[in-house]
Amino acid sequence: MARPLFGSALERIWPVAVIAIGLVAVCLLATLGPGTLQRTMTDGLIKLVVVVGIYIFVGNTGVISFGHTAFMAIGAYVAAWLTMPPMMKRLRLHDLPPFIAQQQFPELPSALAAGAIAAALAGLVGVPLMRLSGIAASIGTFAILAVTISVLGNWQGLTGGKGSLIGIPLHTTMWNALAAALIAIAVAYLYQTSRWGMRLRAAREDPVAARAAGVSIEGGRLAAFVLSAFFVGIAGVLHAHFLGILTADSFYLGITFITLSMLVIGGMQSLSGAVLGVVAVTAILEVLRLAEKGFTLGGIAVPPRPGLAELVLAAVMLLVLLFRPNGIMGAREFAPPAFLRRRAPAR
Repeated sequence: MARPLFGSALERIWPVAVIAIGLVAVCLLATLGPGTLQRTMTDGLIKLVVVVGIYIFVGNTGVISFGHTAFMAIGAYVAAWLTMPPMMKRLRLHDLPPFIAQQQFPELPSALAAGAIAAALAGLVGVPLMRLSGIAASIGTFAILAVTISVLGNWQGLTGGKGSLIGIPLHTTMWNALAAALIAIAVAYLYQTSRWGMRLRAAREDPVAARAAGVSIEGGRLAAFVLSAFFVGIAGVLHAHFLGILTADSFYLGITFITLSMLVIGGMQSLSGAVLGVVAVTAILEVLRLAEKGFTLGGIAVPPRPGLAELVLAAVMLLVLLFRPNGIMGAREFAPPAFLRRRAPAR
């Protein structure tokens, strides 16, 4: 009897192809709308890069990280230091090294350098951190976030301290945010389907058997941690050049809760779920933020309800955890339709 095979190139790249086509289509539709819609789309794409970056680590290791936005903050501030005009640096950032304070570097090299520095710091803190597992590892990642935000928020001569760091060039558009998102998605998929990703997923399911088979769990986790930190750092670069202003507190609990909610709702073990979670939560939040301002429905005036978006998002996350604990997609990816599946000849 004939059975479907998933060995063809189209079948292998189908999940990434579906995601890419969907994102490009949505961006094209956004260009037909007002500028606010394009800004919303750009912000959603930046969050998508963050969530995909977190997924590279969480989805393959099973260790929930509460600290990845620390690398987003590092990427954002490094990009600001490298691309701000020297005059702005001299006014506030007195602790910058002279070769950085006196130069304004190009956008793309600065972005890659910021992502690389975030990855290098992840490698440094990850050496002891990856020896932990379960809740201990999650608490350790949150400690990294708390320390990072504390340093960035108090080092006046390097970050502007508790105030805002302004003067960052505005380079992020919907299209370069889309390009970064597509690259992150492609790399995440290639990694999870590689032998290194498969070994790490095997260790996630049964660490004892994985160790017995010679899998280095700590080494695999560290590699995923560093790779994920790079892309989260790139998201920080996009964020800095999108807003043109940075505050350390903006990388703390708020963005951590939002991005983890997106990942949990979509499915922590599925790249397709991570993308779907970003799309779903972004749409829900935009509708709820409009509702927060108050509206009239059928002649009935509903007054403004501040905090409604966060309340409903928490309720949605709770319902997903109760009824779909593995998220919307579970551990599944977008599968090709039956007519595209190559079939083996009948025996």
